[in-house]
Amino acid sequence: MGEEVQKIADGLHAQLATKSKIFSAASTAYGAAPNTQACAIDLGMPGVLPVLNEKAVEMAARFGLAIEAPVAKRSVFARKNYFYPDLPKGYQISQFELPVVGVGHLDITLEDGSIKRVGVTRAHLEEDAGKSLHEDFDGMSGIDLNRAGTPLLEIVSEPDMRSAAEAVAYMKKIHALVRYLEICDGNMQEGSFRCDANVSVRPKGQDEFGTRAEIKNLNSFRFVEKAINFEVERQIDLLESGGKVVQETRLYDPDKGETRPMRSKEEANDYRYFPDPDLLPLEITEAFLKKVKAGLPELPDEKKQRFMDDYALNDYDAAVLTASRDLADYYEDVVKNIADDPKLAANWVMGELSAALNKENLDISESPVKADALGGLLSRIKDDTISGKIAKEVFEAMWQGEGDADAIIEKKGLKQITDTGAIEKIIDEIIEKNPQQLEQYRSGKDKLLGFFVGQVMKATQGKANPGQVNQLLKTKLK
Repeated sequence: MGEEVQKIADGLHAQLATKSKIFSAASTAYGAAPNTQACAIDLGMPGVLPVLNEKAVEMAARFGLAIEAPVAKRSVFARKNYFYPDLPKGYQISQFELPVVGVGHLDITLEDGSIKRVGVTRAHLEEDAGKSLHEDFDGMSGIDLNRAGTPLLEIVSEPDMRSAAEAVAYMKKIHALVRYLEICDGNMQEGSFRCDANVSVRPKGQDEFGTRAEIKNLNSFRFVEKAINFEVERQIDLLESGGKVVQETRLYDPDKGETRPMRSKEEANDYRYFPDPDLLPLEITEAFLKKVKAGLPELPDEKKQRFMDDYALNDYDAAVLTASRDLADYYEDVVKNIADDPKLAANWVMGELSAALNKENLDISESPVKADALGGLLSRIKDDTISGKIAKEVFEAMWQGEGDADAIIEKKGLKQITDTGAIEKIIDEIIEKNPQQLEQYRSGKDKLLGFFVGQVMKATQGKANPGQVNQLLKTKLK
């Protein structure tokens, strides 16, 4: 068949960060005992009526404005009918023909540094279903309905992505955006942010794409990439062997690294959508939208550009530091302490700090070293109290809770030696002990300067000012 081209569209489900459910006052808190947070409204009991959560509408509007999409002045809730054990009402309240957010877009950065625009078809409000549990029930399944009625914003993309890498970049961009907007905590392990990926392929040169398959409930960036790549290869192999791709819903098995069939894919008419008779059309006023717009934060792309303009950071550093709102805030708090060297702050936040966080699987908000404390440490590098190498030792002690930078430097006697006379005396001793290396250096082996620097730093336990050591050595060795 020749080289194949793939087409990928994502449906992302962002659980909205409301304290109560979309149509009831039941709590959305995570981790409660099974079936303790599902009220009569969530279960669709006779005689109850849903009441729309205004906060969920506000969060949907925030998202729409952020992607430059129209927020509908009038949208309608519909009943999406299907039968599953963890869907207590036998239908899901969602939006179909008239969603709350219309067509928008996001720009993603590709691996080669180029920018690609991905269209967002729509974003609509809906309620989540419950959860089926299949473990520890002696061969039976259990149903936990705590999640039933939790507000979701389903974000549907155009099929503009052509690789798993592009799909992951798009997903990460949405993930960062919903966290910046504070409408979703983005916790993928808890299911707050998950992806359904639609994948289809075509031979290169052919206009029409083939039959698509949907991969449901992918809850990590790594799984999204692996699932899409597997599905692309599966479809290509199937077509090249003379088979046909079946339109179906599939699940990704991370243990086996493969997708497997879940059910045949339904079309809209299979769900028998109709307007929910218990809910009036949602009407949003200009005054409401104006208030929402006034409350929007600085968005990731805007913040990235400001970091490049205000702090003279390159594109890569600015992108890393603005990947999350918490990280960007942390960085700016560090810079406040060393306003004349934002690049030093960037290097430490992206380097030593991020490495320590990753090692212990901590979020930036959980860092034992707070921004002002790191800024204090970097100030000691700037004023030559300690060297960059000693700073790493001080940072480790700060991470272990031994105090702030000044206290640790004083307690461990780590102040940098900047006394020229004291450094010269040590250099003289090193030169006297190494006549052979001195002769070789003077005969043209300039690389031996590193040997002498190392000996001096070793003799001073790393406390000598490296700049002074290099300058004095070059003079002495001549």
